[in-house]
Amino acid sequence: MPQKTTPSRSICVYCGSRDGNDSRFGAAADALGAGIAARNWRLVYGAGDVGLMGRVARAAQAGGADTFGVIPRHLLDLEVGKRDLSRFVITETMHERKKVMLMNADAVVMLPGGAGSLDEFFEALTWRQLGLHDKPIVLVNVADYWDPLHAMLDSVVSTGFAAESLLGFITKVPDAEAALTALAALLEPDGA
Repeated sequence: MPQKTTPSRSICVYCGSRDGNDSRFGAAADALGAGIAARNWRLVYGAGDVGLMGRVARAAQAGGADTFGVIPRHLLDLEVGKRDLSRFVITETMHERKKVMLMNADAVVMLPGGAGSLDEFFEALTWRQLGLHDKPIVLVNVADYWDPLHAMLDSVVSTGFAAESLLGFITKVPDAEAALTALAALLEPDGA
């Protein structure tokens, strides 16, 4: 499918380099990638062609989306660096990868994933808490996957280790379609 006009927004997606053991995770990745393309947004992600990462990217590409992938050199083989993206950036470190991804996005979305996704999420959340950015952070709670994380964040606030405002930085939604709707409202409130 031919690439569309210049994307209006860039969405950074954090998610697993594995598929997980619930088919709803993969379906959400497919729907999110397709939805990003349908809205003429750019996908910014970890440049892997495996797991949910690969699914989001392939769905976005199938819809004609601009794709911006960032991968550290040491993960090129492990995550099967997806070199057919609109833009493919190789970094030297994981920290560099996270910085390039976040700085090239207007919002963050987190699908199910593992320790790497949590690392990316917490860095984006911490930077938001510190006022280093004001980008929306959307947590896609497919099959209640992120309920334990949300409970932990509630505990962090209730035990006095963060202000209540921390929870306000996160928009928790049940599925990809709700994530896309939330992003549209947060990024383009006037319908632009």
